[in-house]
Amino acid sequence: MTNPLFTPFSLGSLELPNRIVMAPMTRSFSPDGIPGQNVADYYARRAANNVGLILTEGTVIDRKAAGNDGNVPKFYDEALDGWKRVVEQVKAEGGLIAPQLWHVGMMRKPGTGHYPDAPSDSPSGITHTGKAVMPPPSDEDVADMVNSYARSAAYAKELGFDAIEIHGAHGYLIDQFFWDVMNAREDKYGGGLAERATFAADIIRECRKAVGPDMPILIRISQWKQQDFSARLAETPQEMEDWLKVFVDAGVDCLHCSQRRFWEPEFDGSDLNFAGWAKKLTGLPTITVGSVGLSSDFIGAFQGENSKAASLDDLTERLEKGEFDLVAVGRALLQDPEWATKVLEGREDELADYDAKSLTKLY
Repeated sequence: MTNPLFTPFSLGSLELPNRIVMAPMTRSFSPDGIPGQNVADYYARRAANNVGLILTEGTVIDRKAAGNDGNVPKFYDEALDGWKRVVEQVKAEGGLIAPQLWHVGMMRKPGTGHYPDAPSDSPSGITHTGKAVMPPPSDEDVADMVNSYARSAAYAKELGFDAIEIHGAHGYLIDQFFWDVMNAREDKYGGGLAERATFAADIIRECRKAVGPDMPILIRISQWKQQDFSARLAETPQEMEDWLKVFVDAGVDCLHCSQRRFWEPEFDGSDLNFAGWAKKLTGLPTITVGSVGLSSDFIGAFQGENSKAASLDDLTERLEKGEFDLVAVGRALLQDPEWATKVLEGREDELADYDAKSLTKLY
């Protein structure tokens, strides 16, 4: 029987050869924010090994405070020549690729990033502990935050990328707007969860203007935050529907639903995971992600735990039933660029244990 991971899928105008997506993974191998030949080789290697769609590591948009690490790639100015090389090499291998557009918000420590003197951006100048540490941004600053995503989306279109992904998860800027702990605004970007999602909706709309009607726009979202693993934006399916409907109305094409372990149910009384509920509530295609191919949890592995490659049976059964449409693979593909090829060819016995030392290499 055909492995459902290797059946084609249409994502808007984009025809994917299979359901495997390379998850975005921060690598910090771009000195001064410029991706070099080693970065192009890294992505091309996965494209040559049956990854259906590559989502790049987070690439920072052109707000000076968007990044917190000078070795994380930028997505503007002189860095675009490096990204052009990445696209060319991925295409030469028959691959499809989308940049993840990223702004870290108040996860940035003052004095870090590509422009250390720039003040950090935030919804309200409030930390996740409720402490006010800076004035709220002006209306002009918020508008430029929105437009900076659209400017980078336009660059992606010009460079020949196949889609874009907006990073709205894990406690970064957009997610800080979602989170009532950090968003105390009293304008259209504040209020209930649906209102707090308006910032992301405006970004989606402006990006759509920048890339045109046919280029797929994805958004990555999560309940959990780096600042608080137990945080939840939506406690009930109705709250989740109200939140996700904002993105549907704004014209997003796909929801990339991040949870720490894909097999965990999102709400009591149902086995559906986050991506399963998102698809059920919106009808949009969804991507599941969270420890795919691994047996240990997300944070544990990054702290140095080794993990045995886990059985994919549960994953493929859920995919075959239509719970979600695509599967994002992170650390397993970081560890082994041939992961998808080995799964396709039934060579699971060759899949290596995950070792966090993989984070220190680019191969």
